[in-house]
Amino acid sequence: MFEIQAAPGGVGAFVHGIDIRSDVNGNVAGELKQALGDYGVLFFRDQEISEQDHIAFAEQFGQINVNRFFAANDRFPQIAMVVKEPDQTGNIGGGWHTDHSYDQEPALGSILVAREVPERGGDTLYANMYAAYDALSDGLKETLNGLRALHSSRRAFGANTEYAPRKDGRIGNPELATQDSIHPVVITHPISGRKALYVNGGFTIRFDGWTEDESKPLLQYLYAHASRPEFTYRFKWEKGSIAFWDNRATWHYAVNDYHGSRRVMHRITVEGCALSA
Repeated sequence: MFEIQAAPGGVGAFVHGIDIRSDVNGNVAGELKQALGDYGVLFFRDQEISEQDHIAFAEQFGQINVNRFFAANDRFPQIAMVVKEPDQTGNIGGGWHTDHSYDQEPALGSILVAREVPERGGDTLYANMYAAYDALSDGLKETLNGLRALHSSRRAFGANTEYAPRKDGRIGNPELATQDSIHPVVITHPISGRKALYVNGGFTIRFDGWTEDESKPLLQYLYAHASRPEFTYRFKWEKGSIAFWDNRATWHYAVNDYHGSRRVMHRITVEGCALSA
């Protein structure tokens, strides 16, 4: 029987006593999905899994999204490659964001497997969007509950962006960055039923019906608020570590502090559903 232990920070939980190659059947997958919704991100250690195992695990939670922009694994297109070589200075995901908020039905979650990690650095920060919402004043909650926001893939992946990794082939297909979507600024999480803040610096453009200039001050306030240390946890990667985060309940930030070292991660994104207030 596996055990779930809250992480020593503002978000997430560690899952102990489970081998995801063999222990994740229908009932266990249901319990893990509920825990994902409750805690926002699940961490696993010492999981020696193949690419096929990674895919099979992800399929327990939904359909796999084949990423439009990331370089894919040579043999398994379901797996996006998140790589930084020793001579590269820019990393992927080096800012607070949540994956696929630009889709009409945003991703349920992302499952990241550590294949090669530096001796020091390369951690990932996670932030709790339940806690961020809960800590807002009643007046601001009332304002936000009536708002919707525009999200776009063009912001990070479009032809006119300066996303550095594109220059070395890790990010591509800017002509496919055509996804625009409008979501409630405060969502009711489809698993937990809790309210969560749903804007992010990576893909949110403006509030629906507002200009970008009008939106900027409030969005910047929300970004600073949601990344407060008490809402976050810093996960240290080891080979065989896995993080499975819920994109509707968390943000994440890949720390770029390991220049001169190689870091290789495999990511699968699981499809989600439309979001409601």
